[in-house]
Amino acid sequence: MGQLRFIYFADPMCSWCWGFSPNMKNLQERHPDIPVRLGVGGLYPGVTKPMTEKAKAEVAKHWHHVEEASGQPFDYSFFERGEFVYDTLPASQALVAEKRMTGSNGMDFLNRLHAAFYRDSRDVTDREVLADVAAEHGLDRDEFMATMTNDTVRQLTERDIHFARSLGVQGFPCLLGYNEERYRLISMGFQTWDWLEKVVDRWIGKARTVN
Repeated sequence: MGQLRFIYFADPMCSWCWGFSPNMKNLQERHPDIPVRLGVGGLYPGVTKPMTEKAKAEVAKHWHHVEEASGQPFDYSFFERGEFVYDTLPASQALVAEKRMTGSNGMDFLNRLHAAFYRDSRDVTDREVLADVAAEHGLDRDEFMATMTNDTVRQLTERDIHFARSLGVQGFPCLLGYNEERYRLISMGFQTWDWLEKVVDRWIGKARTVN
C-alpha cells in the first residue's frame, strides 16, 4: 500500500470553503499521518466585469447560508463596495506563492486569506492587500510580491486549475482521497463534520486493507 493522501481543492474567495475550514482543521488534527495536498480550483479566475446589484444579492444569500450552516463569521459591509470585480485569480496566485516560498501545504495561509476576506472585509483581489496579509503571516512582503506576480506562479496556478478540471471537480470545497495511483471523491460541497468524519474513516479503512 502506498502513502495515503488527501487532495483538497478550494478557493480563497469561496464562501463554502470558508465554512468548511473547521472541518479541514479537524481532519488534519485527527489524521496527522495523512498529508493534505491543497490545490486551487479556480472559482472565478480572470473576471473583469464589476458585480451587479443582482449578483451581490445572490452572493449575500449564499453567505447567510454558509454562516448559518457553519457558524463561521462574515462581515457584510463587503456589499457596500462599489464596482467590485470578483476576480479570484490574484488570491489564488497568492496562495500558490506562499506554498512555493514556505514549502507548506498552504492550509494555514488559505485560512488566513479566507478570514481576511470574509471576516475582515479586506479586498483580496488587491495585490497590495495580499502582500500585507502575507507579511502578517510572517513572509517578507517584497519577496512575496515578486513571487506572487512572476510567470512561474501564474503557470503553477493555472496548472492547479487544469488539474482540478481533469479530475472532474465541479464545485468547491472538494476533498479527494489518493491511494495506489487512484483518486476517490470523498466529498464535494459543504458537509458537516459528523458526516465527513464517517466517510473519511470508511475510506481510510478500505484503503488500508488493500494489499
